[in-house]
Amino acid sequence: MTMTNTLDYPAMLAVALKEARTGLAEGGIPIGAAIFDSTGKLIGAGHNRRVQQGDPSVHGETDAFRKAGRQRSYRNLIMVTTLAPCWYCSGLVRQFGFGTVVVGESRNFQGGIDWLRSLGIQVIDLDSAECVALLGDYIRAHPAVWNEDIGEE
Repeated sequence: MTMTNTLDYPAMLAVALKEARTGLAEGGIPIGAAIFDSTGKLIGAGHNRRVQQGDPSVHGETDAFRKAGRQRSYRNLIMVTTLAPCWYCSGLVRQFGFGTVVVGESRNFQGGIDWLRSLGIQVIDLDSAECVALLGDYIRAHPAVWNEDIGEE
């Protein structure tokens, strides 16, 4: 029996949502992420800082990943993100072997979740109305910044 069944994914998502709101308050794209161990202990959290830092590589997942620091293994860690990870962040999940990704929503953007599932990575989509609204409102207000974030013209 794994501990996964006893984890409170909505509470974990609340940490990522807090990060997303922080990013929005800083003038950035409201996407947050957090990394937890298999017992639900927070290892690192972060948010998209592309706009704030002028650095296209600082997505929510990469910010949380950097803040989590070096780990001996990532297999039992859980990446929690307010939005389905883009191809860049899906690659990070694949490269380092995360076993589980918890997604706040995939309506505004599908990213690489089907690919991650095809690799045997557990992807749990919570379909959070709060996550959908937070990013959807941002996309409507700032379409050019959003398109830049996902690599669209």
